[in-house]
Amino acid sequence: MTVLLLKLAGPLQSWGSESRFTERGTRHEPTKSGAIGLLAAALGRRRTDSVDDLASLEFGVRIDQPGSFEGDFQTEHKRVWDKDRARWIVDVSKSLPLTRRHYLADAVFVAAFEGDSELLYACAQALDSPVFPLFLGRRSCPPACRVLLGILEDETLLGALKKHPWEASRRYQASWKQRDKEFVDLEVLYDGCSSTVGEGYDVVQRDVPVSFSQEHRRYSFRTVSHATVSVRNPEYVGQFTDHDPWLALGKEA
Repeated sequence: MTVLLLKLAGPLQSWGSESRFTERGTRHEPTKSGAIGLLAAALGRRRTDSVDDLASLEFGVRIDQPGSFEGDFQTEHKRVWDKDRARWIVDVSKSLPLTRRHYLADAVFVAAFEGDSELLYACAQALDSPVFPLFLGRRSCPPACRVLLGILEDETLLGALKKHPWEASRRYQASWKQRDKEFVDLEVLYDGCSSTVGEGYDVVQRDVPVSFSQEHRRYSFRTVSHATVSVRNPEYVGQFTDHDPWLALGKEA
């Protein structure tokens, strides 16, 4: 099988799956609908275009750096056309309700898509030269680095997420919580089988896009399975325990 790997990292990310009205939340990991929206933007698809081929891909995400939850309050105003000045102006007399929006700050994820080879190669090419700007769930959340990590052939989705190096920042890898660990355990969430609902940590989420149309957005359900993988920590301090700085200076302790 063919697997496409993405790195989703930025100062802010927001992956909502059940946001309603003035409360716009985020999950602690990227949603399938959000990741498909990113691919669709790279490919140049409009909101009214079909994404059935993208939705049919198997999806999984590894949490390399969980980040922290942040929130803010926002208010919006309607714009009206000023005939005298021939331009749009903000109508401060008609403000919209205050909204609360939630974000993930300083988080890093490795996302993977498995499926049709031709489609995944087209997505990879589009990610390097996207038609529309790429965002991490919301327009105010651009990626901080190159999104495309690469494509693997003859590999499964879980196998690719197990083998890929840890993508967390060096600062996080060398933090006091991680530096004493030669291997770290990372959480993986991936498309599961509906027959496994209720077993282990499997849950059902409504984040498979049927239509991104602003007039009538529609999503269907998928089963999400949880797993844990171990990856090596390149900042592990134990590998330097035999180092003698005096010998490096040509002296004996």
